Amino acid sequence: MSVKHSLLALLERGPAYGYQLRAAFEGATGSTWPLNIGQVYTTLSRLERDEMVEALPENDSGQRPYRITESGRRHLAGWFASPIRAADRPRDELTIKLALAVTTPGVDVADVIQRQRAATLRTLQEYTRLKADDERPDLAWKLVLESMIFKAEAEVRWLDHTEAIVARAGLPAVPPFEPYDDGAEPSAAPFATPSVPIEEKR
Repeated sequence: MSVKHSLLALLERGPAYGYQLRAAFEGATGSTWPLNIGQVYTTLSRLERDEMVEALPENDSGQRPYRITESGRRHLAGWFASPIRAADRPRDELTIKLALAVTTPGVDVADVIQRQRAATLRTLQEYTRLKADDERPDLAWKLVLESMIFKAEAEVRWLDHTEAIVARAGLPAVPPFEPYDDGAEPSAAPFATPSVPIEEKR
């Protein structure tokens, strides 16, 4: 999630101070990704340094609003015009977890998958309930909620697919790391994939 671009987009509506920006962001996303107010002001300071926003005089309550600059508008327009690449997104912890589970001795991979599927299904049910109960004509929140529903459905399908692959393939024993003397080159064998036989040392 880009806090910088989110704040620029919100400031395109008009000048606002930190707490207004945080409330507007959480309102648009249904508080799915809560923002820490310190993070908001830190990001605003960086945007001001980069001349993408400028601070206005404090209001009567001592709050300092910010407004977007022309440089900020150009940067924001470039963000909207550029697709998000997979490399720009955070690492998928679940994928990493399962990749390590199938190569870690003693891990019940089927149990890991089943627990994750149960948790994801509960989450999917909650999202679906929210969608059915929500009568707000809020397009931004609807887009966020439906995105989470689609991702949860896709995750369940991927877990089903992964479980089938693991069941068909079976899990070969994973050898432990080979000890080696100080100064000696470590063997590359422990890093071979489980499906590739590892030659014994002669």
